[in-house]
Amino acid sequence: MAASELYTKYARVWIPDPEEVWKSAELLKDYKPGDKVLQLRLEEGKDLEYCLDPKTKELPPLRNPDILVGENDLTALSYLHEPAVLHNLKVRFIDSKLIYTYCGIVLVAINPYEQLPIYGEDIINAYSGQNMGDMDPHIFAVAEEAYKQMARDERNQSIIVSGESGAGKTVSAKYAMRYFATVSGSASEANVEEKVLASNPIMESIGNAKTTRNDNSSRFGKYIEIGFDKRYRIIGANMRTYLLEKSRVVFQAEEERNYHIFYQLCASAALPEFKTLRLGNADYFHYTKQGGSPVIDGVDDAKEMVNTRQACTLLGISDSYQMGIFRILAGILHLGNVEFAYRDSDSCTIPPKHDPLTIFCDLMGVEYEEMAHWLCHRKLATATETYIKPISKLHAINARDALAKHIYANLFNWIVDHVNKALHSTVKQHSFIGVLDIYGFETFEINSFEQFCINYANEKLQQQFNMHVFKLEQEEYMKEQIPWTLIDFYDNQPCINLIEAKMGILDLLDEECKMPKGSDDTWAQKLYNTHLNKCALFEKPRLSNKAFIIKHFADKVEYQCEGFLEKNKDTVYEEQIKVLKSSKKFKLLPELFQDEEKVLSPTSATPSGRVPLSRTTVKPAKARPGQTSKEHKKTVGHQFRNSLHLLMETLNATTPHYVRCIKPNDFKFPFTFDEKRAVQQLRACGVLETIRISAAGFPSRWTYQEFFSRYRVLMKQRDVLGDRKQTCKNVLEKLILDKDKYQFGKTKIFFRAGQVAYLEKIRADKLRAACIRIQKTIRGWLMRRKYVRMRKAAITIQRYVRGYQARCYAKFLRRTRAAITIQKFHRMYVVRKRYQCMRDATIALQALLRGYMARNKYQMMLREHKSIIIQKHVRGWLARVHYHRTLKAIVYLQCCYRRMMAKRELKKLKIEARSVERYKKLHIGLENKIMQLQRKIDEQNKEYKSLLEKLNSLEITYSTETERLRSDVERLRMSEEEAKNATNRVLSLQEEIAKLRKELHQTQSEKKTIEEWADKYKHETEQLVSELKDQNTLLKTEKEELNRRIHDQAKEITEAMEKKLVEETKQLELDLNDERLRYQNLLNEFSRLEERYDDLKDEMNLMASIPKPGHKRTDSTHSSNESEYTFSSEITEAEDLPLRMEQEPSEKKAPLDMSLFLKLQKRVTELEQEKQSLQDELDRKEEQALRAKAKEEERPPIRGAELEYESLKRQELESENKKLKNELNELQKALTETRSPEVTAPGAPAYRVLLDQLTSVSEELEVRKEEVLILRSQLVSQKEAIQPKDTMTDSTILLEDVQKMKDKGEIAQAYIGLKETNRQSPQDYHMLNEDGELWLVYEGLKQANRLLESQLQSQKKSHENELESLRGEIQSLKEENNRQQQLLAQNLQLPPEARIEASLQHEITRLTNENLFYEELYADDPKKYQSYRISLYKRMIDLMEQLEKQDKTVRKLKKQLKVFAKKIGELEVGQMENISPGQIIDEPIRPVNIPRKEKDFQGMLEYKKEDEQKLVKNLILELKPRGVAVNLIPGLPAYILFMCVRHADYLNDDQKVRSLLTSTINGIKKVLKKRGDDFETVSFWLSNTCRFLHCLKQYSGEEGFMKHNTPRQNEHCLTNFDLAEYRQVLSDLAIQIYQQLVRVLENILQPMIVSGMLEHETIQGVSGVKPTGLRKRTSSIADEGTYTLDSIIRQLNSFHSVMCQHGMDPELIKQVVKQMFYIIGAVTLNNLLLRKDMCSWSKGMQIRYNVSQLEEWLRDKNLMNSGAKETLEPLIQAAQLLQVKKKTDEDAEAICSMCNALTTAQIVKVLNLYTPVNEFEERVLVSFIRTIQLRLRDRKDSPQLLMDAKHIFPVTFPFNPSSLALETIQIPASLGLGFISRV
Repeated sequence: MAASELYTKYARVWIPDPEEVWKSAELLKDYKPGDKVLQLRLEEGKDLEYCLDPKTKELPPLRNPDILVGENDLTALSYLHEPAVLHNLKVRFIDSKLIYTYCGIVLVAINPYEQLPIYGEDIINAYSGQNMGDMDPHIFAVAEEAYKQMARDERNQSIIVSGESGAGKTVSAKYAMRYFATVSGSASEANVEEKVLASNPIMESIGNAKTTRNDNSSRFGKYIEIGFDKRYRIIGANMRTYLLEKSRVVFQAEEERNYHIFYQLCASAALPEFKTLRLGNADYFHYTKQGGSPVIDGVDDAKEMVNTRQACTLLGISDSYQMGIFRILAGILHLGNVEFAYRDSDSCTIPPKHDPLTIFCDLMGVEYEEMAHWLCHRKLATATETYIKPISKLHAINARDALAKHIYANLFNWIVDHVNKALHSTVKQHSFIGVLDIYGFETFEINSFEQFCINYANEKLQQQFNMHVFKLEQEEYMKEQIPWTLIDFYDNQPCINLIEAKMGILDLLDEECKMPKGSDDTWAQKLYNTHLNKCALFEKPRLSNKAFIIKHFADKVEYQCEGFLEKNKDTVYEEQIKVLKSSKKFKLLPELFQDEEKVLSPTSATPSGRVPLSRTTVKPAKARPGQTSKEHKKTVGHQFRNSLHLLMETLNATTPHYVRCIKPNDFKFPFTFDEKRAVQQLRACGVLETIRISAAGFPSRWTYQEFFSRYRVLMKQRDVLGDRKQTCKNVLEKLILDKDKYQFGKTKIFFRAGQVAYLEKIRADKLRAACIRIQKTIRGWLMRRKYVRMRKAAITIQRYVRGYQARCYAKFLRRTRAAITIQKFHRMYVVRKRYQCMRDATIALQALLRGYMARNKYQMMLREHKSIIIQKHVRGWLARVHYHRTLKAIVYLQCCYRRMMAKRELKKLKIEARSVERYKKLHIGLENKIMQLQRKIDEQNKEYKSLLEKLNSLEITYSTETERLRSDVERLRMSEEEAKNATNRVLSLQEEIAKLRKELHQTQSEKKTIEEWADKYKHETEQLVSELKDQNTLLKTEKEELNRRIHDQAKEITEAMEKKLVEETKQLELDLNDERLRYQNLLNEFSRLEERYDDLKDEMNLMASIPKPGHKRTDSTHSSNESEYTFSSEITEAEDLPLRMEQEPSEKKAPLDMSLFLKLQKRVTELEQEKQSLQDELDRKEEQALRAKAKEEERPPIRGAELEYESLKRQELESENKKLKNELNELQKALTETRSPEVTAPGAPAYRVLLDQLTSVSEELEVRKEEVLILRSQLVSQKEAIQPKDTMTDSTILLEDVQKMKDKGEIAQAYIGLKETNRQSPQDYHMLNEDGELWLVYEGLKQANRLLESQLQSQKKSHENELESLRGEIQSLKEENNRQQQLLAQNLQLPPEARIEASLQHEITRLTNENLFYEELYADDPKKYQSYRISLYKRMIDLMEQLEKQDKTVRKLKKQLKVFAKKIGELEVGQMENISPGQIIDEPIRPVNIPRKEKDFQGMLEYKKEDEQKLVKNLILELKPRGVAVNLIPGLPAYILFMCVRHADYLNDDQKVRSLLTSTINGIKKVLKKRGDDFETVSFWLSNTCRFLHCLKQYSGEEGFMKHNTPRQNEHCLTNFDLAEYRQVLSDLAIQIYQQLVRVLENILQPMIVSGMLEHETIQGVSGVKPTGLRKRTSSIADEGTYTLDSIIRQLNSFHSVMCQHGMDPELIKQVVKQMFYIIGAVTLNNLLLRKDMCSWSKGMQIRYNVSQLEEWLRDKNLMNSGAKETLEPLIQAAQLLQVKKKTDEDAEAICSMCNALTTAQIVKVLNLYTPVNEFEERVLVSFIRTIQLRLRDRKDSPQLLMDAKHIFPVTFPFNPSSLALETIQIPASLGLGFISRV
């Protein structure tokens, strides 16, 4: 088909564009030959007329179909041209974030300017061993290809990495070396691979610098040869460097830096060891401040300095040498600060005591005056004399800079030489892989000598590249037997000749340098005269006479001649060098210059430690004594040309691999693609030349099967033949008429450019026509179905509508009739109701009126009656008051009168008394009268006496009368006062009546006012009540909302606690699995070290033998984990000596094994303790969860834990006592059954059994008692620590309180109480009417609401406090639990005596702490504390009583034991007395002959000690698993071994037990080491090891295992030895065997997985094969056949049947199946993530179908509950991700929720790799991927891209007791075990 026929309407083409280089457009009409203009439409919708070139009439290049865009290999494109290459790279880089792309044999690497997670160990393992075309392009794929070809072809390899500065050359080379170091390992223990990688930091620090294009630009080229031995392990390396950019030491352009090492020194100036260097900031030194950019963003120079020094140390550069290097570098910096002063125009001087020069001289150890002199002068030597000439300031500065450059260059060479010495290996090098990191083609605005050399080197490399590509093309054509026609390709030999041939540019430059007055101008003129107009590749610029132009393979470059001569000479004054050489204080400095004559190039060191290739080495000529360093005078160009020739010789002797690094933009923006810069570099690096060579021939190549699968749709059924090759030929002859467009090879079809696109177009048209026909048919069927459905629906709708209308009319009639009836009755009802209302109103008014009148009349009558009563009482009261007042007045008057009369009588008597005395005084002198009257006086005296007596009596009477009168007076006074008071009261009552009358009037007026206010208040109260009702409603809603929120919060807290409990449980399980995995990995590492030890020992023994030629590659990370070691447990040196004597002399590793074993045993103990602690914590969490759900109102009584402890202790002791009683009964029975001397004689079996049992029982009793006490005390302490405090821990209490608060009865009760309280003060409400009750209601509701609110607040606060306390309690419990576990672990490691003391001490400490806690807790409440102490004492008393009871029981049993022992002793004495010594010797002992019947076998096997090795040999070493598995019972070897162990235990022969178990373990290890790659062998011994382990457990005598046995099996338990330690060793051995089994499975399944799960089309015709490039069929390995899914399933069936035949435990089979499925899923997913061609919709369907077949296999085998299906979940989700819709936000949300087993990196990777296979599929938009990333940014998952395919799940061996009776086992004769006998 002609190419012009493809330019039809809608065809897409590429047209040139000044901005985007190439722009896509679409033809609007067909192109016809002769058209001068093409009608195009751009992608943005703009129409354009494209004019064809009238001379060439070349049509624009066609665009590839969309399904070919984004291909891994550019050669897979149908149209191979520049725009297709550029677009493909851009799509992969921008849309898919893929930086690597193949272009034939070239790997194109685009610098992303961003760290990508594609260089980890998992990626290296994924690419290791893979074919180059099977995986996505990667630097690791190139490295793997080089490594495989080196191993397969035994030919040295080279990886050539080239590109611009900043394109990523150094990083690519670094990753290639890292790959070699990882996959190959090292041949010694010297960590050579680490040293190889450690050379990178050193070389980067001294050879890399920041430029405007790159922050870490390599300013030198290097070629690193990585040496390998015959086993292809790294043994060393060697480095060669090229063209160091010395000018950067003294000059840096704007925004650039000097070499990194200078800035690292300045950043570390503050370190103590650097004080003597007198450094400062980088801005201080002239050599580091010129660029103005001393800091690189994101780089810490101080940390980089630490890395550099660590790398130097690793490579053997001592600290003293490192300080010497730093002194020299610091000296260079100080030298740059040396300034010169003008003396005159031809001379200069240095100021005296110039500080920079002084520091320089001090550091270098040279004289200041001498150095200052030669910096300003130079020596001129003639034939006769020598002159010292001063130099100008400019020349002095140039000389200073030249000296600095020379020092740095020599230091660079010295470091390179020492790095090579460190990487040198004494082992002979077998082959090497070279990594060339060299500068790419460079062109700047000003190009000088450095660019000239760089481009010269690239010309040489491009020539070699072209020749290699051409050679590969030729080989491919010859291999396929296609006629070879010469392809014209660009040969750059003329350009190389222009540079390096005789009279070339370099020759003329060297010649001009030899001229005394040579200059750049004269050299330019010579160039013009020699080459201008004579060589087409040489041109002269129009406007310059000091420049020239060379047409390189990539572009024209204009070079400025200025500086060429100076840089080529590299002049350094010899006197300055001599000064430096004369340094005696600094030893390193002279070393830099002593070997200058021997160095081949100024920047390369002599290769060392490397086997030379097949070429002659360059031998330096010996210097004559009179010759002054002639070799030193060689120009830089000459030296560079020589080193370049050596490099080309090396590359030509190796197989090259090419990596072309592309810089996407000049601004270092991540994932930004500049088309102009990319095209420029593609042209320069030779990628387009590769495309052109490929396009010139047959670029598209298909195998016949791929072509048939892809284009089967273009064939008719009759065209399909059995021969695929002939079928393809017939079809192609019909499709493509021009036979020159294709060729048929042996295995492939070759197409010219564009033919695949034509075939794709035909295929797409055919598919489109088929789709149209299918769409037409389906649409017609859908429309007919839709019509029928619509017609049926219309008829149905009509039927229902008509029925509805009829029903509506009938309903209307019914409603009309009913309406009339309703109106009639309604009107009657209204009238009747109106009448009734009027009648009722009238009657009511009459009743009210009559009642009102009757009430008024009644009120009036009532008032009159009450008034009469009041008048009656008032009048009576007034009359009584008047009477009482009159009576009191009369009595008072009587009293007054009587008093007056009494006073008168008294006065009279007093007067009479005074008159007698006067008479006496008057007649005192009348004695006679006295005498006369004496007698009369006497008489009168007598009378007087009588009168006196009378008077006395009268006085007494008077006094009584006076008293009476006084009382009467007082009474009268009181009566008077009462009268006055009554009068006053009357007056006051009258006043009060008047006042009351007045108040009555006021009250009546106030009543009217109050009634008015009451009406107003009633109205306001009603309004207030309505408001209160509203508020009450609002408060109720708020209360309900608060209740709901509290309920929700409590529910959330409960759910959160349960969720947290579940998460913690899962975390504990994960931690347990991690610990188990860590322990099993430790066992694996132990086995690996053991095997390493054996291998090293074997290598030492076989060093003299010659290894066989050839190579079989193995994974570097894989080493056999099987080993052999001798196990010994509790064996003394004396006991172990016979075993050691029996071993071979070569087995000298027992001490090493024992030490390692002890460490492992200790680690096992720790892991078991951690496991127990985790299990305890898990149980505690479950108990807490159950306790939280129980809703207990009260915590359990405080004695619960103690009672539980006592019950546990009692059960334990009872079980022990029961066991002792059973054994005592057996002893008694054995004694009473028979008294024969054969049985009871000393030495007889029965006697030994009894004696051994007696001893073991007594010992076991003591040990068990101590262990029970210790362990139970620990358990009690832990349980008491876990006991809940007196806090509310149940979240349901809060809900109950809320429910109680919500109770209406409680609220009503609170309201009533408040109402009663308010009614206690009626004075506040006595003015209210009956409506005043509303106020009480309001107050009550307010108080109730406040009460509720306060309760809610208090509950919330208490809940928060409780939550905090619970958290603190949980934390304290965790700490206490950890502490208890640590103490338990420590106690278990102590001897029994120390255990008891430690447990007692711990118990005392715990009780003390508990007492202190409770003292603090009950410090404020002495009563509680006293009750607590009393309960504690009671508990202690109970414990002491129970302990005494148990001790009594134990003592009782001990006494019984002693009695039985005494009886046995008496029997022994009696028997010895009855038996003579001769009888003892002569009479045979026949204990074995007693059980002669078959049914009485004891299930034991007896063998002699010397037959042990024979037993191991026949039963283990030489046993064939297949015969045993088919013909005998499963696990027979394990049963036989255990029965032998039982007999040794029966004999109480510990040495025999140890020897047998050790030999068994070692024998199994030997078998696995010898046949460890055989699945049947490994499976067989895994099954038997587990069965042996189960037998040791089942018959151990422990109750936990004995409960699964029958009574007969319990009789077969071991009696004398506890083999728990050997059980642990067997468990470890089983773990090792399991891991070996997994590795065997992996090795068998690994080749099948990718082919069967991904590549093979299980559903034929679903996926189409896309065009592939050169890399699809690599020549790395031969095709070994294709595996299918059926192959995998058949292999799984084989594995499963073998394991079942071997009797493997079902649980263990499930674990193996789970591991197999994990390997299948992980390997499949990893390959899917690394293969772009597999990420398509059809491949997703294939994967899902394959997974369904695997699930069906699980169902058939009843293994769905094994967890194997869950391991495939990531693969299932990846397949679903390939098939789901990927457009809208809803799709993104569905993807995020669906892919929960995939990490974010994996999801994004699959979306980026998704590739349409057909035109009907659509690509995933970048915006959609960004949406996915935004939605998943909060997901916390691993950033690792690939799954760990090497991961092995931790294995467990659940106890699986056997129902087989040991006594029934028969030993077949085929095993060759006739030397053992059944007992």
